[in-house]
Amino acid sequence: MKLSRNTVLVLLHDALVAVLAWLGAYAIRFNLTLPTAYVDDALSTLSWVVPLQVLIFWRFGLYRGLWRFASLPDLKRILRAVGLAAVLVPAILILGRIGALVPRSVLVLDPLLLVTLMSGSRLLYRLWKEHRLSLSGGDAVPVLVAGAGTAADMLLRELRRVGASWHVVGLLDDNPSLQGRHLQGVPVLGALDELVAWADKLGVRNVILALPAAPHAVRRRLGEACVNAGLAVQTVPGLDDLMHGRVAVGALRALELDDLLGRDPVQLDDSGLAAWLGPRCVLVTGAGGSIGSELARQIARFRPRRLVLLEQSEYALYQLRQEFEARYVGIELAWVIGDVKDGVLMERVLQQHRPALVFHAAAYKHVPLMEENPLEALRNNVLGTWTFGRAAVAAGVEKFVLVSTDKAVEPTSVMGASKRLAELVGQSLQRPGGTRFVAVRFGNVLGSSGSVVPRFRAQIESGGPITVTHPEVTRYFMSIPEAAQLVLQAGLMGEGGEIFLLDMGDPVKIVDLARLMLRLAGRNEAEIPIVYTGLRPGEKLFEDLHSPRAGVSGTPHPKLWRVSEPTLDGEQVARLLLDLKARVQAGDAAGARDWALALANGSARTAADPTPPAWRGVSPAS
Repeated sequence: MKLSRNTVLVLLHDALVAVLAWLGAYAIRFNLTLPTAYVDDALSTLSWVVPLQVLIFWRFGLYRGLWRFASLPDLKRILRAVGLAAVLVPAILILGRIGALVPRSVLVLDPLLLVTLMSGSRLLYRLWKEHRLSLSGGDAVPVLVAGAGTAADMLLRELRRVGASWHVVGLLDDNPSLQGRHLQGVPVLGALDELVAWADKLGVRNVILALPAAPHAVRRRLGEACVNAGLAVQTVPGLDDLMHGRVAVGALRALELDDLLGRDPVQLDDSGLAAWLGPRCVLVTGAGGSIGSELARQIARFRPRRLVLLEQSEYALYQLRQEFEARYVGIELAWVIGDVKDGVLMERVLQQHRPALVFHAAAYKHVPLMEENPLEALRNNVLGTWTFGRAAVAAGVEKFVLVSTDKAVEPTSVMGASKRLAELVGQSLQRPGGTRFVAVRFGNVLGSSGSVVPRFRAQIESGGPITVTHPEVTRYFMSIPEAAQLVLQAGLMGEGGEIFLLDMGDPVKIVDLARLMLRLAGRNEAEIPIVYTGLRPGEKLFEDLHSPRAGVSGTPHPKLWRVSEPTLDGEQVARLLLDLKARVQAGDAAGARDWALALANGSARTAADPTPPAWRGVSPAS
């Protein structure tokens, strides 16, 4: 170990402490009146005792730590080092034939004094250092902390350690046994619901949420109350990040939309997913998109035998590759640039990698854009799924999981119609003993490329206005990680032919979302107005997760539901897809759009009539 200036100073300190402890032991033994006959003995033995003790301290690593962060592990090292020295000192005095008289009580008192002086000096230094960095410094910002448990205790220590300019004036916690007490000298003022009242009373404008293990409903309630009161809110990292050591409790971040609209973490069947994904090759299409990339991350957690990532966009795949090669070392990764509509390429890729599991997230999903380009929406989302699905069957894929959408329910847009037809394609390819097809529906995900959240954020940063289509437009929202995790869980549970839908929680008015984002940014409607632009082509005021006529049943997972929709057999779907292909190739955009919407909405009829009225008279293309 390099001898820095500080190391030398600490070493000299411990040598001096060893001298004082040895002489102090003699002094205590003789009631502070050391007889002259023992003075020479005490001094002569120092040249043996002190070097031995310092050498032991060195070997036990007492000079690797920093006194400013001295803690229980340092005390344990001191105890072990002094304990060994207490055994070796008598031995060295005997083996060295030292003629000095050393009372047995000195050999007992010396270790006790050593431990007291060495640990005490370190503790006093830390207290002095923390006092200098005290949160009550003159220019420090007063702050209230929600929570008085382990996370709050760690937070206070971390803030003092790094010298952050916070002055924690109080804590709040719902545990009655903590209220009225002190944590590291900071009073626990009252319950969590009193947070805003205490902030007003104390003139505090900053709040830290130190409740990583609390239910999301509690954190959401507190966050909304603080945001509505105009308080600046920060939060400690999530419990999962803290438990896995990815970040420290002091790594505060600003309150985000996920904290207010998100929900409690998804409980996954980790053992089941590990057994399912771990030994297999897994392929993800649309891997560069927001959902596809998060699916890939979640799959990578379970260390699959090989992970094949297929994406049409070179740049998106390049970005993902940079992340994965740095983050998921040891996983065999394959990177494929390609289009799911390219049947020859898909057959070659599937034959080369032989994936057992496929997650099909590649799709066009922007509703207004697809209204302007209906042929490409149908070509990619319907015919692309058909092409890729047939290639998967031919390659012997075990399970094919289609990422669908709530817009597939009684669709009014070509994008929604295309996804409903994609669901029918998957179900029609289902064969006993063959590839099992599973579809998973969910609504909007926060921060995805198709979400309003990035657009609102950009509009706020540019000074507005924020554009909302209609004051009553309402959507379901969930976080990208939650959606991806539930897609995996549905894929594990699916036996083939099912449509699963995710529990999306309560719908949110888009205008309320815009106002919430304004408050989170510390702005208001007087500064950045909200402007209504009218519903765009294909948009609904409200989205449904299933048709009123569909059968919905529960599953073993509380956030997953099974939807029963009428299906068509493979021959019927094949005939209809040939007709669709002909219309697309003919360039009949309006006709293809109307035809697809009629088919998608007709598929919601009861299964008693296998050929719904909207489908009658549709002639297959030759």
